[in-house]
Amino acid sequence: MGLFDGKVVLITGAARGQGRSHAVRFAQEGADVIATDACTDIPATGYPGATPEDLAETKRLVEAEGRRCFSRIVDVRDHPGMFAAVDEASAELGVVDVVIANAGISGDDMGILATSYEVWREVIDINLSGVFVTLQAGCRGMIARGGPGSVILVSSIMGLRTHGGIPGYTSSKHGLVGLMRSAAHELSRLSIRVNSVHPGNVLTPMIENAALFGLFRPDLESPTADDVAPLMQGMNLLPAPWAMPSDVTEAVVWLASDQARYVTGVALPVDLGAVLK
Repeated sequence: MGLFDGKVVLITGAARGQGRSHAVRFAQEGADVIATDACTDIPATGYPGATPEDLAETKRLVEAEGRRCFSRIVDVRDHPGMFAAVDEASAELGVVDVVIANAGISGDDMGILATSYEVWREVIDINLSGVFVTLQAGCRGMIARGGPGSVILVSSIMGLRTHGGIPGYTSSKHGLVGLMRSAAHELSRLSIRVNSVHPGNVLTPMIENAALFGLFRPDLESPTADDVAPLMQGMNLLPAPWAMPSDVTEAVVWLASDQARYVTGVALPVDLGAVLK
């Protein structure tokens, strides 16, 4: 028996990284998965985006666990596209029981005056407005049936603190906390719980790329993960430079499960103690 036998889980940004980790783990616990991703490069970022092949691999991995997977290339900013994808998936798999709004980017590191409006707008549109669209698209079915359900918004430690220099990212991730709390209030009457998780450094393509490594070690021509690890470890209380996607997944699984049936409105850091530094 799995924690999510017979349940349907919607996961955005599912093509790789944390999203793929969530998809596979929920499948292992008996859930069918709706996996979406934009599968394209995003101009505001300094790293390559996921590909259609990445999303196909997530689908393959879910199905290898013996579960069904509906996958769709769709941008979370595409309001009608997200609604259509969830409607089609729900007709095939059933009403969504768990929403994991995971899609997000990092894209501004130039400070308030140097960050262009175009970069600001793209980061806010994906990280905050895209989560709002995901919440609307994913929650309609569970609201229509009168609940229950679980929603997890993937924020960041930069939704709980800041060190300056990333105004769009910090604002978008702080905004998710307000959205989470608002939705937790509104949906509580239907026993739909809404929480957020706040990862610190997680070894995914958002971190493991030349642009970010170069920010940490501008003294090196081609810095590696080993080169930046001591600096990243210095950001944390616990003696490790970063978590793995599976570490965040376990927190998400717990929040979504009946083991956390009375937990709502909570902003949960998974950050090696970075918020306290």
